[in-house]
Amino acid sequence: MTTNAKSKKGIDKLALFIYIALVVFGWLNIYAVNFTPDTTIFFDTNQEYFKQLIWMGVAILTVGVIMIIDSKFFVEFAYILYAIGILLLISVIFVGVEINGAKSWFKFGNFSLQPVEIAKVATSLSISYYMSRFGFSLKNKSNLFKLALIWFFPILIIILQNDTGSALVFFAFFIPFFREGLSPYIILLGVIAIVIFILTLLISNFSIIFMLGIALLLGVFFRGWKKDTIIAVAIIAGVLGISFLILHAIKGSANLDIALVFGLAAGSIFLIYKALAKRVNFIWGYMLLFWVGVLFTYTADYAVEKVLSDYQQKRIMVMLGIEDDPLGAGYNVNQSKIAIGSGGLTGKGFLQGTQTKFNFVPEQSTDFIFCTVGEEWGFAGTAFVVVFFLALLLRIVYLSEQQHSDFSRIFGYCVAGIFFFHFAINIGMTIGLAPVIGIPLPFFSYGGSSLWGFTILLFIFLKLDIYRDELIR
Repeated sequence: MTTNAKSKKGIDKLALFIYIALVVFGWLNIYAVNFTPDTTIFFDTNQEYFKQLIWMGVAILTVGVIMIIDSKFFVEFAYILYAIGILLLISVIFVGVEINGAKSWFKFGNFSLQPVEIAKVATSLSISYYMSRFGFSLKNKSNLFKLALIWFFPILIIILQNDTGSALVFFAFFIPFFREGLSPYIILLGVIAIVIFILTLLISNFSIIFMLGIALLLGVFFRGWKKDTIIAVAIIAGVLGISFLILHAIKGSANLDIALVFGLAAGSIFLIYKALAKRVNFIWGYMLLFWVGVLFTYTADYAVEKVLSDYQQKRIMVMLGIEDDPLGAGYNVNQSKIAIGSGGLTGKGFLQGTQTKFNFVPEQSTDFIFCTVGEEWGFAGTAFVVVFFLALLLRIVYLSEQQHSDFSRIFGYCVAGIFFFHFAINIGMTIGLAPVIGIPLPFFSYGGSSLWGFTILLFIFLKLDIYRDELIR
């Protein structure tokens, strides 16, 4: 491809500086994890720090290619790149290798490639392209449905690979969706979904549905429907009792939560009838929230039992404090917190971490690289990492708002969303505030796929930013 005409501005120097600082500091910590007192050969091809150097070189070459390619290429070929990403995701299910329980890797000798990193880039480009089309509106149901297909299709394939953590990363795309005008009620639905998911681990489905029913009735009651609410309660109680007796007579036993659902359905029909008679509309929002909550209760319960592995369930239970398993599912997090806490204010010193040297924390160079920072560099080191990541995120958001192109702005928010999700969840994992779902810390964790993928995401955006005055879409 040919390059654009000479631009009036160069690559954003602040974003470039932060990128280099994070990559270099990340490599130092990968070296610290691999270092032992008897290490005498630096150029040891079997060591992770050496392999990471190679991937850093590949990343530099990739940046060079991105800078050469015409910025319009990423716009015009967005759907083709998306199709390639989807094809790779499907292919790895059949010809990939399984690592840590997920069949999501291509193996090439001593190197592995995870196509989900390519899919993140491709999906970001495709979403940006579709949302920047003339006449696109999130209020248009057809537009919203097609956007949901672009977003959800890779999630479904990744779940089939048994890589739940990577699938969850795609929910970061809600950030650009909200920036472009998605209804704030979706936030409320998301909060309800999270609360219900946690409750399914703590209490019975009957208790959750009962609380949802109470919330619905109280909402209607305080809208002035006192008499109608009392009648609805009577209908619910009556149908619940009859349903329980019928189900018990047919099956010899009955689930009380199913009988409650029948009762609430009858009560809902009554309230909808009254709303139609009174020609009021508020009831539709109430009913949507309530029945989505009921549906999600059973969906979440099924997901916990059938989709999540026993080990993933155990990790969530330990994180929530429901179970205590310091030598099993909670081992990684406990050791990580010990390592971070032992670092104090300034750390034990570079290459001096005992938790690091004796491999107390599994996956210490990948998912738990942050605990190495805490042990050897202390609070000062962890603060450096957090501040630099926040500075990068804020810089991306600032540059996104400066774009003249809808495509570039949306893509910038996609990049910021993905980085934020990885940053928040990865650090949350290491300090016990988030479940261990196995996602890397951008530019820090050992792994060529992640470094390459994050580098491509960032520098495609910086390339678009260079030509912000020329790329109009």
